[in-house]
Amino acid sequence: MVAKQGWAQSDSLQVDTTEQRPNYRRLRAIFAGQSILYAGTLVGLSKAWYKNDPTHFKIKDDTYEWLQMDKMGHLYTSYQIARHTAAIYKTAGISKRQMIVYGAVSGIIFQTPIEILDGFSPDYGFSPGDMIANVAGSTLFYGQMALWDEIRIQPKFSTHFTGYSKVRPGLLGETPAERLLKDYNGQTYWFSGSPKSFLPGSKWPAWLCLSVGYGIDGMVSAETNLSREMGYKPGRQFYLSIDVDLTKLNTRSKFLKTLAFITNSIKIPAPALVVSGKGIQFAPLYF
Repeated sequence: MVAKQGWAQSDSLQVDTTEQRPNYRRLRAIFAGQSILYAGTLVGLSKAWYKNDPTHFKIKDDTYEWLQMDKMGHLYTSYQIARHTAAIYKTAGISKRQMIVYGAVSGIIFQTPIEILDGFSPDYGFSPGDMIANVAGSTLFYGQMALWDEIRIQPKFSTHFTGYSKVRPGLLGETPAERLLKDYNGQTYWFSGSPKSFLPGSKWPAWLCLSVGYGIDGMVSAETNLSREMGYKPGRQFYLSIDVDLTKLNTRSKFLKTLAFITNSIKIPAPALVVSGKGIQFAPLYF
């Protein structure tokens, strides 16, 4: 239900629906800070990520790679940028519509130049699939806020170490940080939601969520056929677990509310059912 006045709860994005004058000084400061961060990120990427000199712009269809796990990463990242940016803009006292639009647009704008840089890189190429995933992530944020005035379905992330990085450390990571980021076999992307959000009259706790996850296994190459040639059995994995919406836990502490909002992007370790080509398995504690 959308409140007509006062505060309307939306994830931890509490939208002030009363009339108020925006804080233009803070708004300009946010624009400036966002621009500096944006430019710095692009400069850093261009020096650290793109080792070779740029070439002519090319398009590469990579939707078949990594069983689309990288596309899930793009969706998740775009969504989180939109969610956090909207929360920052909310502090400037702008309207709800402006807040969610600025957030959603930021999620797309922040990643689009990276896709363009990929297009000029001899090692990559502009990926239409990546752009679609970027737009989908921001749309997922905007759509929920526009439709429900709150976030009911939270994209979340978890990751753990696997032994596959030892097979191809150059591709799947050498250091612990690289392994967590590059080894898709250990990553899971989740969609968590509390039944209470859809059934407000139920006795289900608002903070207790059901979570559906997606991951892969056996991928030591971006392509499934190459992974099979190396003796592995690549495949998709689906998960069903429970989760906690940290923003729904009652606390008066502003610090704890902020911490809950930030960490609510991570799936907590919990028991899970794992569905794969091997059948249905139970993990007592999965992360």
